[in-house]
Amino acid sequence: MPIPPEVTGEEIDPDVRQELMSLPKGLAEDVSRNLVMVAQLIDEDPEAAYGYSRVALRLASRVAAVREAAGFAAYATQKYSEALAEFRAARRMSGGVELWPVMADCERGLGRPERALAMAGEPEVQKLDKAGQVEMRLVAAGARRDLGQLDAAIVTLQSPELASSAVHPWTARLRYAYADALLVAGREPEAREWFAKALEADKDGATDASDRLAEMDGVEFVDAFDESEDESDGVEGDVLDLDDEDDDLDEDDEDGDLDEDDSDDSVGDKS
Repeated sequence: MPIPPEVTGEEIDPDVRQELMSLPKGLAEDVSRNLVMVAQLIDEDPEAAYGYSRVALRLASRVAAVREAAGFAAYATQKYSEALAEFRAARRMSGGVELWPVMADCERGLGRPERALAMAGEPEVQKLDKAGQVEMRLVAAGARRDLGQLDAAIVTLQSPELASSAVHPWTARLRYAYADALLVAGREPEAREWFAKALEADKDGATDASDRLAEMDGVEFVDAFDESEDESDGVEGDVLDLDDEDDDLDEDDEDGDLDEDDSDDSVGDKS
């Protein structure tokens, strides 16, 4: 797949670059450039990112960072079985637990929420950092909802992290998930409160909390371009009407010659 010449591979994360140092220099550069493309495209064009990840995987399948990138690209395109296989391979190579939550979410994607819940109770969860533990909680709550256990999902999300007023990168998503679960449970006032809290913490637009709030409040957004078109149509119509009136007056002057004599006759008839 073509790679823009401005992508050099130097943009890659330093830790990943360190892993690629085990490869010959030219090969490491090719892999780096493909991984940069994966990172750049995975949100806006996940299918393209997946294509670049397959190239990197073909070139360096024994590098944990490559397997991880391939896993995330497959996950972004909902190829959950493939993603899970890549995450497992990356974990075997690196020995870390960071991928545990997304592996559990792949189980959900494969229609196996029970396995995701089982993973939420494994010792690996205790080894995760705070962000990873919150992510695991989100996955577990999602699995509860998959099983129709809405009240249990709400309880799963209730945590010190949710109650904290401090804002972290995961705060908006945690509050949003809680608000959404409350809304599905019919607890609308509480849901609105937590959507507002999610919006307050969502500085990067990671959620659509503002849209959900507007929807709950019955606010409808009007396209400004369409509105301006409507206004211009109305103005144009008024101008045409005025012109038509002028034309009618001109025709009366030309055809009827409404002069002083006619006016006198009309008055005389009334009297």
